[in-house]
Amino acid sequence: MATAAAPEAAPAGGGKKKLIIIVALVLVLVVGGVAAVLLLKKKPAAEGEGEEEAQAAAHVPAPAPPKPGTPPVFVPLEPFTVNLADKDVDRFAQVGVTLEVADPKFADQLKAYMPAIRSNILMTLSYKTSAELLSREGKEKLAREIMRESVRPLGIEIEDEDEEASSEEPKKKKKKRRAPVYNPVTNVLFSSFIVQ
Repeated sequence: MATAAAPEAAPAGGGKKKLIIIVALVLVLVVGGVAAVLLLKKKPAAEGEGEEEAQAAAHVPAPAPPKPGTPPVFVPLEPFTVNLADKDVDRFAQVGVTLEVADPKFADQLKAYMPAIRSNILMTLSYKTSAELLSREGKEKLAREIMRESVRPLGIEIEDEDEEASSEEPKKKKKKRRAPVYNPVTNVLFSSFIVQ
């Protein structure tokens, strides 16, 4: 009988080891799942609290001011030709745009996103009417919109000043002022502007 008891003891010991390993694996999976849930819950809360700071810090740090006498960096874009939104007559505009940027490194980064930037600018232009584009105020507003749309593909969200002013007038509630988001595009220059 001693020989029969020995073979049964070996599988029982191996069964205990398997049970311990399975319990340990289940425990590791449960702890990992709880940790993942906690991290996912914290992430949206953190995004809501410091979204502006995160955007400004994550993508484009504010470079040091250029030294006096340093020439600016320009990124010329190919001319845009677009049908305008006039309803009574078919009109189009041909606009040449050059972006002035604060940093040569950012100019290279802009070139990597150029298809998305061109698409955003074309969409902005296609919603304009000839009357809007012929006035000086319309051109200045277009320059601000191009400045905003040119950095959007890089994850930088600049608020439109016109929308912000119109939304604050009727409510007259004290809104928490957001910290200004750094825009590496310092100016939009028009090299040609034809409306027909």
